[in-house]
Amino acid sequence: MADPRRIPRLADDHTVLPTQSALALELLTPMDLLRLKAIARLHARGLPADVTWDDLLQEAITRLLTGKRVRPPDVPVVPFLAGIMRSLRTDHLRRGRRQRSGDDEGSRVEIKDPSVDLERSLIAAEELDNLRALFAADAVALSIIGAIAEGLEPEQIRARLAISRTGYDSARKRIRRCLLREGLTCGKN
Repeated sequence: MADPRRIPRLADDHTVLPTQSALALELLTPMDLLRLKAIARLHARGLPADVTWDDLLQEAITRLLTGKRVRPPDVPVVPFLAGIMRSLRTDHLRRGRRQRSGDDEGSRVEIKDPSVDLERSLIAAEELDNLRALFAADAVALSIIGAIAEGLEPEQIRARLAISRTGYDSARKRIRRCLLREGLTCGKN
């Protein structure tokens, strides 16, 4: 009789060996790698500062290669890794909620590391400089990016820049395409 505590695995003819997954990773295109990077950045948003998008991506790859996560042969590598990263994000968020609920609110003292804020500020400034260089030839797109950074809504941006809805939407598409080509992500506005 089978042990009820044992986690059932897919039959051997329905699984991909870690060595086959390693080969599939080697065959990823540069666009696939950009997609994985963008997905990892999205999943890293809202996580604790010590968990970066690099960490999520590396952990997903490690789980795939060690066989902790078994990939069915009909599932491509990129969506499978995206699913692992989503699962890791959920685990980190769940762990964070558990830690917060276990803390005594009255006795908790939060020590803030100023170097973390400085590092984030420097990274943000560097990314903003990269965006300015990337859109130097497109003044409308650069103005929209600046307005989004200020937290303005689309209607406010259109009013400030005196552009139509079509002009705004076209500029957003140009921004989105350019960012995707560079392996970056953009917000919802």
